[in-house]
Amino acid sequence: MARKSATPPSYYGEPRKFDPSFRGPVLKRGCTDVLCCVIFVVVILSYIALGTMAWLHGDMRKVIYPTDSYGQFCGQKGTPNADKAKLFYFNILHCANPAVLVNLQCPTVQLCVSKCPDRFATYLDTQYHYSRNRSSWDYYTHFCKPDFHNPKKSVAQVLREEDCPSMLVPSRPFLQRCFPDFITRNGTLTVANRTDFKDGLGRNRSVLDLKNAANGISSLLEAKEVGMKIVEDYVSSWPWIVISLVVTMVISCLFILLLRFTAGILLWCVIFGVIAAVGYGIWHCYWEFDRLRGEPDSDVSISAMGFHTDIRVYLQLSQTWLIFMVSLVLVELVLVSILVFLRKRLHIAMALLQEGSRAIGYIMSSLFYPIITFLMLAICIAYWAVTAVFLASSGEAVYKVMSAQPNCKYANITCEPQTFSKSRVAAECPGSRCVFVFYGGEGLLHRHIVLLHLWNLLVFLWLANFIAALGQCTLAGTFASYYWALKKPDDIPACPLAASFSRAIRYHTGSLALGALFLSVVQFFRIILEYLDHKLKGPQNAVTRFLLCCLKCCFWCLEHFIRFMNRNAYIMIAVYGKSFCSSARDAFFLLMRNVVRVTVLDKVTDFLLFLGKLLISGSVGVLAFFFFTRRIPFIQEEVPTLNYYWVPLLTVIFGSYLVAHGFFNVYAMCVDTLFLCLLVDLETNDGSVARPYYVSSALRKIFIRKPQERRRGRRGGRKGMAKGV
Repeated sequence: MARKSATPPSYYGEPRKFDPSFRGPVLKRGCTDVLCCVIFVVVILSYIALGTMAWLHGDMRKVIYPTDSYGQFCGQKGTPNADKAKLFYFNILHCANPAVLVNLQCPTVQLCVSKCPDRFATYLDTQYHYSRNRSSWDYYTHFCKPDFHNPKKSVAQVLREEDCPSMLVPSRPFLQRCFPDFITRNGTLTVANRTDFKDGLGRNRSVLDLKNAANGISSLLEAKEVGMKIVEDYVSSWPWIVISLVVTMVISCLFILLLRFTAGILLWCVIFGVIAAVGYGIWHCYWEFDRLRGEPDSDVSISAMGFHTDIRVYLQLSQTWLIFMVSLVLVELVLVSILVFLRKRLHIAMALLQEGSRAIGYIMSSLFYPIITFLMLAICIAYWAVTAVFLASSGEAVYKVMSAQPNCKYANITCEPQTFSKSRVAAECPGSRCVFVFYGGEGLLHRHIVLLHLWNLLVFLWLANFIAALGQCTLAGTFASYYWALKKPDDIPACPLAASFSRAIRYHTGSLALGALFLSVVQFFRIILEYLDHKLKGPQNAVTRFLLCCLKCCFWCLEHFIRFMNRNAYIMIAVYGKSFCSSARDAFFLLMRNVVRVTVLDKVTDFLLFLGKLLISGSVGVLAFFFFTRRIPFIQEEVPTLNYYWVPLLTVIFGSYLVAHGFFNVYAMCVDTLFLCLLVDLETNDGSVARPYYVSSALRKIFIRKPQERRRGRRGGRKGMAKGV
């Protein structure tokens, strides 16, 4: 009985689930989940084969260069179209179909030209004045078929055989295609300062007909201009964006190191700093809202304003500040509520965070491991994107019937351009054309192109999740080496990060791949559901929407549960070296034996780390705002001239959050690893000389009860938890 009482039971009266002789991460290991490892290697080899096949059959030129009606590339070097990089539409009025904006194809001849037309002209007038004005004829024939040089051919025959366009319209290139050059002057839509033109068939037409034919082109041109201005802003401000991200990295590093010495003070400052910042935001929004209420035109709704690239337009509306104020009030209520209800748990979470900062302080190389993860993910994403592009561009040219007549029954069927003019389709559907639409075919590759795209996506998700799993297991093994060192830092092994990485790759590739596969399959089905929801948005009924919503919700919950379990399973793999399923089972029961403590402390530490990321990215964002708006006097001359100051500002805020997230993700992994190791330590050791606790003295005071407290806990049943928990 004495021996039994000397060994403290685990919490909630549960028996021990771990080997009492355990003294730290297992060094002598064997390979785990070998079958999954073999399958994973085979899948990678097949993925390489898929990329090679796509590269052999695909052609990047099909994506880069526009293609004329005969499947020839515009602007490609070494071809007759080398100096003809623009695509010209014979009759833009035939492009009234909205599908033109998606396919960039319409039922008219498409020809590669060196430049877009810069004037109004008709073939009828040009041929009529041929003998007196040869220069106009030479200019017009630049937009005719290359083999056409017959000014004596009748106009009706030329237009019927589509040797030349019936008219020319001043155009400018967009996406290397010639579209009418719309300009709005004093509220009136014009093309080359004209509101009407001749269509070449003896009729006067309004430029509104051109606008209807090229529906949406004007907005796309505006989007292009906005895009060009955004690119210019990035070119002008990229050095300052990089400086801001470097500053964020330094601040994040210093923040984590300061937690080692001033965790309590610093975290309380973060909490109250965020609450005070949100409170100031509420006051400022109310002040702006109250100021604008009495001004004219400030009561216009945001929806009535429409889309504007200048954000300052919305800041002149009282509704904007009202929305900001209500949102900040809700955020403030949530923060205060969390602080009130979890105030007793904060000091425990702070102790864990302080211990995590101490571990990182001894193993500083762990902070820079996310760079390795980022590089591997970048390679994986690039390979997936290139493979997808080459798969999409594989195959031969496919031609389909394009008809301006809505009742043509042959529309969108495949055709042969060489024999189309003499076919029955051309006779029954006058004005129809055999137009190039895309690259495809009837071969084995093209018949299964959809399946290959799905395989490309699934393997990409598997590789991306495996890279994340490798990082988590590596960091878990690193920080487990710190925890299970009895005398810190003397007993910490040399190069723990490199040793943990080599163990994960050498012994546990199969286990990490298995966990990543479970997560990838769920993500794959979520993507499929999102795609189906998008495609069925129009015709679906209420029952279909409800079922899709339920499925998406279930898969979202399942994905987050698998993420949580995988993370803890990787920690157990790093410590014990078991298979994935065994590690997931041990982690699950360990967490269930401490479910209240895990739930509370996990959410509290996540909340504190989120506040840290929010404070760092917000502080850098405020400094960037004052800099790019020229509100810092002594460096006003260094501020670049920008079209939209919010472009670099949002980039800095988003990038700073990602950088801070990278550092704090290492920190969160450290805290989770230390916490699970602590639970294992409490279940396997009793503090005696034979089985001493490995937990630090600071955490020992909080988590380990004294004998009299332990007796009170046994008398009280399962109420007892660690002191203060």
